[in-house]
Amino acid sequence: MPLYEGRQNVENHIKVSEDTKNAIVFGPEGVFAQMAQAIGTASGAVALDGWYGVDFDAVVEGIKKAGADAEFVNINDVFLPVDEIMDYKQEFITDDPGFGYCNLDGRISDLMDAQKLEALRKRLKSGVVVYGYGAAVPELFSDYDITYYLDKTRQPLLWQMWDGKLVPFACDAPRKEYDWKEYYYCDYYLLHFQKHFLIDKMDYYVEAVKTEDLKVIPRNAYDEIIKTMLDYPVKEVEIYQPGPWGAYRYKDFWEIEGLECNAWNEVAGPELSILIDIGAEQMINLPFVNLMQYPQRLVGSYVHEKYPHLFPLDAWLDDGYFPEKTPAERISMPIHTHPGTDYVKTHFNEPLGRYETYYIAEAYEGANTWMGFYNDADLEQWEKKCRESNNLKEIGDWKDYVCNWESREGDLYLIPPGTDHGHGGNQMVLELDTCPSIAGTEYSFFSYDFARNSWDDNTKTMTGKPLKMHMDHSFNVSKFRREDYVDEKLRAKPSVVKWTKDYFIERYSSVPEMPFEIERIHYSKKGEYDTQGKFCHIVTLTVGKNAKIYSRKNPERCTTINLFQAAVIPADFGEYAVESETGEGRNTITLVRWKKG
Repeated sequence: MPLYEGRQNVENHIKVSEDTKNAIVFGPEGVFAQMAQAIGTASGAVALDGWYGVDFDAVVEGIKKAGADAEFVNINDVFLPVDEIMDYKQEFITDDPGFGYCNLDGRISDLMDAQKLEALRKRLKSGVVVYGYGAAVPELFSDYDITYYLDKTRQPLLWQMWDGKLVPFACDAPRKEYDWKEYYYCDYYLLHFQKHFLIDKMDYYVEAVKTEDLKVIPRNAYDEIIKTMLDYPVKEVEIYQPGPWGAYRYKDFWEIEGLECNAWNEVAGPELSILIDIGAEQMINLPFVNLMQYPQRLVGSYVHEKYPHLFPLDAWLDDGYFPEKTPAERISMPIHTHPGTDYVKTHFNEPLGRYETYYIAEAYEGANTWMGFYNDADLEQWEKKCRESNNLKEIGDWKDYVCNWESREGDLYLIPPGTDHGHGGNQMVLELDTCPSIAGTEYSFFSYDFARNSWDDNTKTMTGKPLKMHMDHSFNVSKFRREDYVDEKLRAKPSVVKWTKDYFIERYSSVPEMPFEIERIHYSKKGEYDTQGKFCHIVTLTVGKNAKIYSRKNPERCTTINLFQAAVIPADFGEYAVESETGEGRNTITLVRWKKG
């Protein structure tokens, strides 16, 4: 699954104290020297813990070369044998070919031999350094004098996993059969809860995205950076993915080396990273979810209490521009549906279902969306044809079943769970959705993808194997919604909820099961809104060239986004303004926020 990062206008410029700026050590030579000195002066043992993908061997070698006189112990020494660990993990990997079961209650020490763990604890003293994933589990933490946490952003880790280079728990080398289910349904949670345990207890945070570009930040300085970031609107590093329905509008906005078509790009969400400019010699790069150290400030008290550890919203752009008329079977998404909260809790141990919307940001000739089924369609026959096809044989008359809707700019399609649908192409769709998973995964159940080849990113052609379907899940959750229901309930209409001479705010109609609101701020020069101290907003500029977003109380707390770029506005940001920096004209901010707060 190829992914590309885009770094145009993503820097977050914040003001921190001079003490914090001066406390950070940049570059491997300085970082290794700092670590070696700390190890040499520590009154007890030192732990080097961290996220998957960190090159601990290179770090340990660098510390040794910097002059550290210490005994280095790999935490792998206390793990259970790999076959026993795999027995533990099978409950979460499951036999489902497409999905697993989240390990919400597991901890890294579950994979460790209790006797070996206790024996290691008794060995901890000055001059001993324990390193690796889980080096500072709770059973050992109080016996360390100094703890480092080495962190990595999510996309480089995925590239390692897909290339077969990721070294998992208890291993000294990559395990060839390791795959995404083992990571997303088991190991991610073990790593997440260990990080959650350490993040406010560690002595030093280490940005370890690249070993050649290490940075070490004392905890007080790190904490100031995180707290200060929550005083600002937050921009994230976008990711892009090609695919069988990928299109070409992105070429007018972004230069992404190697990207040959764009099925979608994620503009805001929990799996992305952030770049922070504090006015020092280099920027800081860390996972966006690190801001969840203070969840009430970011997502608000209601969301935090109802969905602990979860950042529940995503924003995506589904690129649908084709310069020439192209068949629907090439430009359309698969026909698919999403599960509700009860279904994902039962089947996957997830806290929240997938609730989705399509906002039509641009509509080109032939813009359309597939949603629901025609009133007279034989749906038993449709299911039979999908199962017989299994996406390997074309269903010649599929358009006689799936209802097609002409799209216009500003249309909003509500897609509650169980609604069969798919972006039909010739439009730029801003998806504003729930993120069901702490790990950042989502749930789309495919029933038909036109028996087409998928995208092969090595050859940059549509020559890959057809996508696999999820027939049982898809038809289990489908509510087989008909044309009349879609037209009446799911084609949302905007209503003005606030009007001034300078700007006005619209809110789209909804249905009770949708947990969030979609709203728009229309303005010529400047508009205003308020998070009320309890609603996290994701805002995207959908009309205009750029927008400055700033706190009305503290205008210096600001950022600027370009057309089709998003920013996350923390729940406690309060009253803010959006202002055109290019003069008066038509401007629209489209935003998503939770209904309850």
